[in-house]
Amino acid sequence: MMLKDKVAVVTGSGGGIGREIALAMAEAGAKVVINDVGASLGGEGFSATPAEQTKALIEQRGGQAAISTDSVATWASAQKIVQCALDSFGRIDIVVNNAGILRDQIFHRMTPEEWDAVIAVHLNGSFYVSRAAATHFRQQESGAFVHITSTSGLIGNFGQANYSAAKLGIVALSKSIALDMKRYNVRSNCLAPFAWSRMTSSIPAETPEQKARVERLMRMGPEKNAPLAVFLASDAAAEVTGQIFAPRMHELFLFSQNRPIRSVHSESGWTPEKIAEIALPALRASFIPLERSGDVFSWDPV
Repeated sequence: MMLKDKVAVVTGSGGGIGREIALAMAEAGAKVVINDVGASLGGEGFSATPAEQTKALIEQRGGQAAISTDSVATWASAQKIVQCALDSFGRIDIVVNNAGILRDQIFHRMTPEEWDAVIAVHLNGSFYVSRAAATHFRQQESGAFVHITSTSGLIGNFGQANYSAAKLGIVALSKSIALDMKRYNVRSNCLAPFAWSRMTSSIPAETPEQKARVERLMRMGPEKNAPLAVFLASDAAAEVTGQIFAPRMHELFLFSQNRPIRSVHSESGWTPEKIAEIALPALRASFIPLERSGDVFSWDPV
């Protein structure tokens, strides 16, 4: 019961990873606000059914839950999500920013609408819900944010400029929250999940390499990510903030964050020609290769 007496808002918890996190938090003693608009993977449509299904599962197991079908993508509706927690359970202690959509497209064909839609849900939504909760966290001098990022942003992927940019932006948002709100005992961390879910089911599986990658992903159910989310939201993680974690089957990873890795110095300053002649050869060996998640995590999940 690591979350006994706490109230959690889990966005996008009508299915997949969000549902498993909501179930695990309820099992750990939290009262949970299940937020989900019930849209398609691309963000179209509306249905309360996914949220109702999650609520029913929690209540069948003896937990308490409330439903919010408001969108994370506007400031006004994000405030309603947090207000749902206050109206239903009297407080808010945890925010899990998990809601998301996909509009995958190769960059030179991506439309402004495809860009805006994904940024609105992932990045703007994470800000809006976090900001709505921040006022209450500051007043009570406690609170925990768990933001769902992705290796598509941390490492890279084809055809996901919108999604990758949003997910890496969430990392910077989380770090800023951690810095600004540490004085109020508020923590903010990121979780990069590995799982076969609706969000990964669109990965191409045409070539032998792609098929092997999908096969590895399919071994990892969304429930594998829930224990880390529960831990990060609990008082057991009181000293943990500003970090990026990834659960992969039975492995846990702590990700590095951007720091200078090599430098060159010229006493007389630099010209473009001098950079090409001296700096480039010195720095080239430390260039980061153009890799995707499957290149970096090349071994089978264990």
